[in-house]
Amino acid sequence: MDRKKITIIGGTGLVGAKLARLLAVAGHEVVAASPGTGVNSVTGLGLDEALAGADILVDVSNAMSFDPAEVRAFFDASGRNLIRAAAAAGVKHHVVLSIVGADRMPGNGYFDGKLIQERIAAGSGLPYTIVRSAQFFEFLAAIADGYTADGVVRVSGAQFQPIAADDVAANLASIALEAPVNGIVEIAGPERRPFDLIIGRYLKMRGDARRVERDPDADYFGGRVDDLSLVPLGLHRQGKQDLTTWMSAQAIPTA
Repeated sequence: MDRKKITIIGGTGLVGAKLARLLAVAGHEVVAASPGTGVNSVTGLGLDEALAGADILVDVSNAMSFDPAEVRAFFDASGRNLIRAAAAAGVKHHVVLSIVGADRMPGNGYFDGKLIQERIAAGSGLPYTIVRSAQFFEFLAAIADGYTADGVVRVSGAQFQPIAADDVAANLASIALEAPVNGIVEIAGPERRPFDLIIGRYLKMRGDARRVERDPDADYFGGRVDDLSLVPLGLHRQGKQDLTTWMSAQAIPTA
């Protein structure tokens, strides 16, 4: 095996920690960088040290704010600092975790921020791969809560194809070790169903009595949604876990 040094920005978070474990078990040298380990991609603190000698940079960082302006500022500053440090370190593959529909969700501040991040990577001159992932199963609870009013969850009926964070990490591990595509790779779960049906199944499986209603006027956290806003448009890589498989592994009650 050709052992690589791989720096993961956001390496202690939901996906980053899983990715770090996979790559370390595979025998690679892994630097799991985050503010908690003294590395801040927004200020640049510790970046040069974290990237020294790195062959591959994987950016799975996340803005810890819901304010659209702050999210955009985070991904702009972080993206530019990472490019500077990666270029200085001679990084040979820059992998960015983004989100499916980043360029198809006007009005959603988070998607706008991810699009800024993508454009910085694509325009950097460094070899890169942008990995657009569908929404994670792990965020279904927050989505349901965010769209609950008077005990009813009202969400769009747009197509939805969520993926397990474990499968996101597994795909990132493979892609990071492949040749850069200098473009976009999309990943999603194995099941594509209407948004309201997936949320309804999820709540039923965990014994949640909330009713789910399809609302054709529902947005997605401020963004306008059509039937294809949240799913890959063409060829894409699929995770292994469907909702039932993922739920069976969770430490939450199921009905």
